[in-house]
Amino acid sequence: MNKTGKYVSIFMWVLIVITAILAISLVANLSDNEQDPTMNSWVSTNLTWTYILMIFSAIALVGFAVYQMATDFEAAKKGLISIGFMGVVVLIAYMMASDAMPTFLGAQKFIDDETVTPKVMKWVDTGLIATYIVLGISVASIIYASVSRLFK
Repeated sequence: MNKTGKYVSIFMWVLIVITAILAISLVANLSDNEQDPTMNSWVSTNLTWTYILMIFSAIALVGFAVYQMATDFEAAKKGLISIGFMGVVVLIAYMMASDAMPTFLGAQKFIDDETVTPKVMKWVDTGLIATYIVLGISVASIIYASVSRLFK
C-alpha cells in the first residue's frame, strides 16, 4: 500500500470510530422523555456529524471528479458530452413547460398558502417533460437496437 493509501485508510478508520462512538452514545442516552436535554444534545450532535460527513463527501466527490477530468481528458470528454446532453434536455423541457396553476380538487388550498406558485409549476412541468423526453429516447433506442440486430 502506498503512502497516500495508508493515510486515507487511517482517516477512514478515524471517521468510522467517531461515528460508532457517537451512535453508541446516542443509543445509550435515548429515553422516553422527549424533553430530556441529554438525549436532545446527542441527537443534535449526531445530526451535526451527519451534516459534516455529507458536506465532506460532496466536496471529495466534486474534488475527485475535477482531478480525474484534469488528468484524463479523453474520459472527461464523454462525461461532459453526457452533461451537455442532459442540459439540452432540461432546456427543451423548460421551454415547453407551462406555468399554469393546477385546477384539480384541493389545489386551491396550496395556491392560497403559496406552496404552489407559477415558478414552482414551471419547474414541476419541466421535470415531467424532461422525464417524458428521456423515456421516449430510451424506448426509441431499445427499438432501434432490436431492429438493427434483425438486419445484421
